[in-house]
Amino acid sequence: MTQTGILKDRVVTVFGGSGFIGTHVTQALLACGARLRIASRRPERALRMKPLANLGQIQFLRCDIRDEASVAGALYGADAVVNLVGAFDGDLKALMGDAAGRIARLAAAGGTRAMVHVSAIGADTGSESGYARAKALGERLVLEAFPAATILRPSVVFGEEDTFINMFAGLIRMSPVLPVFGPQSRLQPLHVDDLAEAVAAALLDPARHGGKTFELGGPETLTMLELNQRIAAGQQRSRTFLPVPDSLSGLFAALPGTPMGRDQWIMLQEGSVPSGALPGFAALGIEPKPLDLFLDRWMERYRKHGRFTGRAKMT
Repeated sequence: MTQTGILKDRVVTVFGGSGFIGTHVTQALLACGARLRIASRRPERALRMKPLANLGQIQFLRCDIRDEASVAGALYGADAVVNLVGAFDGDLKALMGDAAGRIARLAAAGGTRAMVHVSAIGADTGSESGYARAKALGERLVLEAFPAATILRPSVVFGEEDTFINMFAGLIRMSPVLPVFGPQSRLQPLHVDDLAEAVAAALLDPARHGGKTFELGGPETLTMLELNQRIAAGQQRSRTFLPVPDSLSGLFAALPGTPMGRDQWIMLQEGSVPSGALPGFAALGIEPKPLDLFLDRWMERYRKHGRFTGRAKMT
């Protein structure tokens, strides 16, 4: 049996499958022949994936992960489960902690054979960040209920439709001078398709990867300042970046209505780089792709004249 054949016709429930990462995980699992059940608060957002599936290979289910019966229904008859649910607002403990444990407990009780739980680098019960604490709680509850689950901790995930690179790209397009918060904070951005491939790899070989935690980062470490400079270069724009001291950026994050909340500020200070103490992409047989492989093409729409911009002059 080929590895792809292991998932062929197996039912995989994907919680949070309608989001940015979820649509890429869906494509990776469809390519493996899995039958997918996309469980989400807004499953209609994933309907665009339907043409990529064979007849009957994908179904969409409205689900509230805070509700026991809703989760149990989404898991009924599933051979494997993937939990991608993440949030920066709302009741983080309920959404990323308690709900993750609920999914794992009901999956184990229902006979689900494999589980992948996507957490985040920086998950820590002792962190000042509510996000990091909630992610750590989710990991603990998942492994308590489903010890053979695979935990994936990605760094910052980028892709053409992300809300991270595109947020900075939009700001850089509009302003010739920009502040940079956490200018020396270190990130190891990874491409969303590499994360999707990691999810598939874990499900394809749960005997080997189950019960393990992986820290996943791209092939290059960048500071926030360097990341902004790369984006500006991709847009062929000359920009002035002003590093902001942590004391000032912390005050900004504490203000109501700002685009960066306290949790994001704390996580920015801590950075997002694998510790090296846990296995990474190499243990999954994946070679991650660098940001520069995609950035020039993605930045075309942010250039002064789009793809028709001359390449000899910075604007």
